[in-house]
Amino acid sequence: METNRLFDEKSMIFLEKYLNTASPTGFEKAGQKVWIDYIRPFVDEVKTDNYGTAYGVINPEATYKVVIEAHADEISWFVNYISDDGLLYVVRNGGSDHMIAPSKVVNIHTKNGFVKGVFGWPAIHLREAGKEDAPKQDKLWIDCGCVSKQEVLDLGIHVGSVITYPDEFFTLNDRYFVCRAIDNRMGGFMIAEVARKLFENNDKLDFGLYITNAVQEEVGLRGAEMITQTIKPDVAIITDVTHDTTTPMITKSKEGEQKCGDGPVITYAPAVQNNLRDLIIDTATQHNIPFQRAASSRVTGTDTDAFAYSNGGVPSALISLPLRYMHTTVEMVHQADVKNIIDLMYETVKTLKSGQSFKYFDF
Repeated sequence: METNRLFDEKSMIFLEKYLNTASPTGFEKAGQKVWIDYIRPFVDEVKTDNYGTAYGVINPEATYKVVIEAHADEISWFVNYISDDGLLYVVRNGGSDHMIAPSKVVNIHTKNGFVKGVFGWPAIHLREAGKEDAPKQDKLWIDCGCVSKQEVLDLGIHVGSVITYPDEFFTLNDRYFVCRAIDNRMGGFMIAEVARKLFENNDKLDFGLYITNAVQEEVGLRGAEMITQTIKPDVAIITDVTHDTTTPMITKSKEGEQKCGDGPVITYAPAVQNNLRDLIIDTATQHNIPFQRAASSRVTGTDTDAFAYSNGGVPSALISLPLRYMHTTVEMVHQADVKNIIDLMYETVKTLKSGQSFKYFDF
């Protein structure tokens, strides 16, 4: 367990275990179990739905419902074809990046546990300069040390087996958290810490708070689509990651300017309810929490869209965590940004009141 200057030992033990637990899209059970075990003491009840979305509820009897939400799933691969000579060919499960795959070690999930494999690639000596094939999805293969299809099957691997990367959590220069799947299990960590702060500070809410960790965001916001119909919230505050655009090869005039360490990113978008967003900004200003702004065109690309356009329209807002190297195995976030998002969500929740309206017109 790594020591940390902003988070206590209990938080860091949870964070490391949660990030290191594989939770591929559609197969989030193991990670959700870690999350539920941590959040259970801080809420009145915990529930799950048929596809694995989990949520802890404070004041479940209340009629006015507020959601704070993140998503639990990580990108991965599926075995799509097994060749006669024992090589595995893959398709994406979510937005897995073909460019980073060659030479990566993988865990192939079976009923009996993980089987190791590697994404192979021709040696540099055997590639013709200037005519090299790019590592596109249809050219990728995994070698698990087998020499026949039957040997692969005997290991418990089959078409549909899920493949994840084993890269684990560490801290870089006492500043950044680094791991695969920080998108968006760091969000699950942050909303769990909000629940913990409310519990330990003995804060009393006059509404129901639903701390929601949704599945299947990486394939189209599907878990959020389902759970918003179940909860039917009156307000939803979503947290996810966004791009740190200050690293090389990114055009700021196109992608905006967001930087790790400069605070939470508050989004402007059609799906974001203006009055709710302004309340969040006012809260940040009042509590001296640094923040940045970003604009999204038609959609936010996050679970915000699923909540906003459900149930006749749910006032929704997005607080994003700047992240470097999204959808790689070395995703990086600044620990101060993580703490500031926890504080901002916590203080925002405390400003809300039962029955609070965010309508643009009052007549």
